Amino acid sequence: MNDHVLVINAGSSSLKYSLVDASTGKAPAAGLIERIGESQGRHIHRGPGGEAEHTASIPTHEDALRAAIDAFGTYGPSLAEVEIGAIGHRVVHGGSRFAAPTLVDDEVIAAVTDLVPLAPLHNPANLEGIRVARRLFPQLPQVAVFDTAFHQTLPPPAYTYAVPLSWREEHGVRRYGFHGTSHAFVSQEAARLLGRDATNVNVIVLHLGNGCSASAVEAGRSVETSMGLTPLEGLVMGTRSGDIDPAVPAYLSRKLGLTAEEIEHDLNSASGLKGLAGENDFRELARLRANGDEGAGLAFDVYCHRIRKYVGAYYAVLGTVDAVVFTAGVGEHSPEVRAASLRGLERLGIVLDNDRNVARSTEARRISTDDSEVSVFVVPTNEEWQIAREALGLVRSRHGD
Repeated sequence: MNDHVLVINAGSSSLKYSLVDASTGKAPAAGLIERIGESQGRHIHRGPGGEAEHTASIPTHEDALRAAIDAFGTYGPSLAEVEIGAIGHRVVHGGSRFAAPTLVDDEVIAAVTDLVPLAPLHNPANLEGIRVARRLFPQLPQVAVFDTAFHQTLPPPAYTYAVPLSWREEHGVRRYGFHGTSHAFVSQEAARLLGRDATNVNVIVLHLGNGCSASAVEAGRSVETSMGLTPLEGLVMGTRSGDIDPAVPAYLSRKLGLTAEEIEHDLNSASGLKGLAGENDFRELARLRANGDEGAGLAFDVYCHRIRKYVGAYYAVLGTVDAVVFTAGVGEHSPEVRAASLRGLERLGIVLDNDRNVARSTEARRISTDDSEVSVFVVPTNEEWQIAREALGLVRSRHGD
């Protein structure tokens, strides 16, 4: 069976795709289609011959995937010649039912549809991508890989909220966690850098992008994570608040007459760095901070303080920590955030090497001192490769390969 997997990530008005060699992680082609359903869509395809960009009306996700197939035919590589082994779909919320990659059938689609109330902005789009791919590639196995699956190993004390029994049993109110494919990939890479098997390593992973999450990974299994029922809980993010007093929404409802929907929107889309500094792009925030902007300075301090607090908490959860790992856009590219987030943790055996931290690199690397008891790494995440590995691994296990 061929090692190539077509990885699809369908959003409400976008479609990302990548052809990935599951054995090496190399992606001979990838693309992004934006503004689906609008008057003028945008399609970028990167292949062996370079990058091509087009604008055209793209009414539906089916039109988008057909455009992607055409781009492979025009710019390469040819999907017919590559002989894809599987199609892997990113699905945001798998609830408590899906703890592993799953071959898609009608029953799985029905189950993911039932989970839409837990992820109303994401699961419907993910489902549309699956339905379209099944129509256009009926001969290929389709595999759903869930953002929440890696965190299904959380023990009951970690995933249980102290809320009424009916909320928990009848309505699924619990911690699920997200960014699972990234946390899985990065924790495995950290073990590789340590020269040890993942089952013999304890790691704190810090996924810091526009969305941010932390996880405590014990012997290859997630045992604690910062995001909860939804991606709103936990660290300060680009536009999401992260942790707040649960009474804040009720207070704002009484004080300002805001509806639950208005409060939820503001906590998800107008809070975080944007709420603190008016800017959620971390590069712009860094520029404002460097120019003395007080709001940007406060936003940076709040952001890093929250990270440091979670590192300390997860150190306590794990008891023994072998590595702290930074990943995603901010985690990979901001030495200032890495330094500020770990400052003062030397007594815990976490000691950064300043020269290593500020050195520019796109490779996975150590940024702690040689004698630091806890290693600190920067590991570029590769969720597409993780999805491809999991999808092809499942298909091969079913075929006895």
